[in-house]
Amino acid sequence: MGQQALSILGDHGGRFEVGLLAAHTSTEALAAQAHRHRPAAACLTGSDAAPALPVGTRFFAGHGGLLEALEATAPDTVLNAITGAAGLQASEWTLRTGRTLALANKESLVVAGEYLMALATRSGARILPVDSEHCAVFQCLDGEPARAVRRIWLTGSGGPFRTRPLHTFGAITPAEALQHPTWSMGKRITIGSATMMNKAFEVIEAHWLFGVPPSAIEVVLHPQSIVHSMVEFVDGSMLAQCGVPDMRVPILFCLGYPERLPFAFQPFDPHRWRSLEFVALEPERFPAVALAYDALRLGGDAGAVLNAADEVATAAFLAGQVPFPTITQTSARILRERPVRPIHSLQDVLDADAEARRWAERLHAMQVGS
Repeated sequence: MGQQALSILGDHGGRFEVGLLAAHTSTEALAAQAHRHRPAAACLTGSDAAPALPVGTRFFAGHGGLLEALEATAPDTVLNAITGAAGLQASEWTLRTGRTLALANKESLVVAGEYLMALATRSGARILPVDSEHCAVFQCLDGEPARAVRRIWLTGSGGPFRTRPLHTFGAITPAEALQHPTWSMGKRITIGSATMMNKAFEVIEAHWLFGVPPSAIEVVLHPQSIVHSMVEFVDGSMLAQCGVPDMRVPILFCLGYPERLPFAFQPFDPHRWRSLEFVALEPERFPAVALAYDALRLGGDAGAVLNAADEVATAAFLAGQVPFPTITQTSARILRERPVRPIHSLQDVLDADAEARRWAERLHAMQVGS
């Protein structure tokens, strides 16, 4: 996501200035981009070793260093594409200080949606959704009030296992789960697309972003990934946002908003996609999606618990420690058994995240030892 955003910024060099670059451990890539864009600051959240940065670029390290770098550079817009709950603090800083958050870290709203939306309201910050589905809904709404919406339809490709026999799910390997049919993404989000936990998170995110009740949000499978999402209105009208499956399109939309900036890309050819397929979600194939509605019904820190359990279970699956169905089973069990607590502060979210991780790790240790 960051590389794609920087390529777009390079095409519009006179319009944007890169003030801060951050990565986790990609030292060489960070250094290369820093030499190209000459930011005032660069940060590695997963390493203390300073890369070879250009003169004038200050180095920061660690998650605390990222917040220090944000304070030091004070960007007008923050594109947050950090993976997982680790992106929460950058989102919180951006909204607390009243800036524009181009949000590609859906976990921020999953784990602390109510808290962050209230923060944005108080500070006057603006959230622009970069995820293709929510960017599509944002464009379809075009300022329409929530009361005008009958239903939001979030589309999903169904991942690599949309038609695989259910009785073989226990034999799914990490290599198979990482073969997404239409999108090229990081490992965690690719596994989330295979389980459709990623789509569950998008249901939660849509609830907070657009102010509609969970009952007005539905998921439909769309294997071609051309219709990125749809909005159905109370008067019977339905709007859909379409385009080739290229994340540079929603990135550019959010960076340029409210103006649409030119982009040299593969144009949309209606003849190529004259047959589009929409398929109802099978709950028994993708039980993760129902967990989104459970988390919203429970409220409080349930979203933080769900995300943390999924992160741990996904890592365990990728490490070959647990079978594929265990990812959703672990998340469902912890969400069901761990008492929900209210969120009053950022620390409440961090505490829930840490506790759910411990629960998931204990469950997996018991499974491995049995």
